Amino acid sequence: MDEGPTSAPASDGAGGAPTFRLRSVPWVAVEVFAVVSFGLSWLVAIPLWRIGAEDPAFPVLLGLVASVMMTTPAIGAVVALFVARIPRGERLRLLGMWPLRPARRVVWWTVCATVAPLLVVALAIGIAALFGWTRLDLVGFSGFRATIDAQLGALDGSTAELARATMPPIGALVALQIAAVPLGALVNSVLAFGEELGWRGWLLPALRPLGTWPALLVSGAVWGLWHSPLILLGYNFGLTDWRGVALMTAGCVAWGVLLGWARLRTGSVWPAVVGHGALNASGGLIVVVAAAGAPLDPALVLPLGASGWIAIAAVVVILVLCGQFRVDRQRELAPRRVPARP
Repeated sequence: MDEGPTSAPASDGAGGAPTFRLRSVPWVAVEVFAVVSFGLSWLVAIPLWRIGAEDPAFPVLLGLVASVMMTTPAIGAVVALFVARIPRGERLRLLGMWPLRPARRVVWWTVCATVAPLLVVALAIGIAALFGWTRLDLVGFSGFRATIDAQLGALDGSTAELARATMPPIGALVALQIAAVPLGALVNSVLAFGEELGWRGWLLPALRPLGTWPALLVSGAVWGLWHSPLILLGYNFGLTDWRGVALMTAGCVAWGVLLGWARLRTGSVWPAVVGHGALNASGGLIVVVAAAGAPLDPALVLPLGASGWIAIAAVVVILVLCGQFRVDRQRELAPRRVPARP
């Protein structure tokens, strides 16, 4: 079925080359993207479903499968580009990958993305403690200490004693954990790139003709549902039914608004890639600061759970009041340069 034209050239407003912009949603390409990314994710997860969560090999295989799954949205995005017949010279620009211009905007937003999710996660932890969903120990870090003691207890006696004798103070270990988040953001970005190329690189711009908020919310929901092969095995929330999928979807919608906002404000996918990496790097921070024996219900205390939703809602309200989601604040990457005529 012919959907009619979905794109048109537009001037960049500075006398440069015409740029390629979607003026309507390329629905066939969006549907193909969904089929490819979801279909491949379920295909990759088959080994996990075959052995089950009770198998001793499950934790190791889970990490491998999750890593491979993160590449499937990128594959879907590449296929969708061809289905939508995006001109060759505009594909990387439409995905927000290249060129990295204006460089200052792209670089500074990407740098900020290494720490911004950590701040949101810290706010979520504070909210969880305020609501009584967990208890914090920001002095003795008793929960973290108990975790380390349990790990040392699994070692033989002499090795455990040596580790205890050479281990830095608990406060120093906590500081190192937090300071390592920006580095972890960059490391995790290698895998997060595969996801973000699909969700914020392709899907969000493809849906943008619907309006800013519909595009943000729908792309976030698709992102959450895509995790179903792992969530239904108990990943993240320990639930193996629709409740786990619903929690993951809500969490991805919330975080998708922030990552999508960075994508729309910069025109670049790289801040979203690094921000996704930073989220993954800081997601377990609650374990470091919780008191020993404190309740840690994932649905309440994780960044993708209720405390994270509230924290992001507060941030988004501030951004909305500051006009950050207005269409005139949304940017594109600079178009390709046109050689000067002799």
